[in-house]
Amino acid sequence: MSPPTGTWATVLLPLDEDDDLRWEHVGEQVDRLIAAGVDGVYTGGSAAEFWTQDEAEVDRLTSLVAERCASAGTPFQIGCAHPSPQVALHRLRRARELAPAAIQVILPDWFTVTDREAIAFLRRLADEATPVPLVLYNPPHSKRVLTPDEFGRLCDEIPEIIGLKVGDGDDAWYEAMRPVMERVSVFVPGHHLASGHRRGAAGAYSNVACLNPRAAVAWWHAIRDGLPTAMSTEARLNAFIGEFIQPLQREYCNAALDKLLATIGGWCPIGTRLRWPYSGVPAEHAETLRAIARERLPDFVS
Repeated sequence: MSPPTGTWATVLLPLDEDDDLRWEHVGEQVDRLIAAGVDGVYTGGSAAEFWTQDEAEVDRLTSLVAERCASAGTPFQIGCAHPSPQVALHRLRRARELAPAAIQVILPDWFTVTDREAIAFLRRLADEATPVPLVLYNPPHSKRVLTPDEFGRLCDEIPEIIGLKVGDGDDAWYEAMRPVMERVSVFVPGHHLASGHRRGAAGAYSNVACLNPRAAVAWWHAIRDGLPTAMSTEARLNAFIGEFIQPLQREYCNAALDKLLATIGGWCPIGTRLRWPYSGVPAEHAETLRAIARERLPDFVS
């Protein structure tokens, strides 16, 4: 299959006061992502609180996304991440039957894996997923954050990997990643997409799409077309995120911040609540930031 590119949007978990999924809002969210024209939709990332979902929820959610995306002709990927390699393998076997464009996985995350163990894990997943390719998600908070050379060696051993989802770095990091980016799609943080694309990144599994998927798609078109507004939009996004969102990382996990962005954007009823024991940003603080975003980022607030 062709390596993925562009702006991909995650499916967040709208929760009621008992931490149960509000399924009507899940369906509404997927429909709005498709209507926004994102390059693809994916499940099971960190923002989707994958570690909190039981297997019945995983199957219902992935089936819903697969059915609606396939009907609309929108590519979709299924996240099978789990700290347990055994649970991840079972999720992958079920996901393969839905014929996604790719399956997203993480390295086992209780003990740090060695090179030999990482290859053994990914080799087994790739074999079981055939003919569906893999995307390796290696976020900055992983037990083992891979270097550019290590990414290259894994891609040598597991050619079924067609994409990487990573935190990016400085110019030296991009230069070291160049041989990898020539072989697979490297996806960087959404708010770095304009500068990242200039240096070889293929796209983003995008926190900016959490903020507003229609605006994120419009920004991607400007990036792809080389418009001068693309970098100024990135500057505005990074100024807002740097001043108002990143300081909250001292108290809240990244999933909470992605839900916060969705609430600020106001494009779908998702809410800021996270599943126990994690805390979401209080709704009243989200409304305060929404008012600020209307001034700083009017094109990203519905």
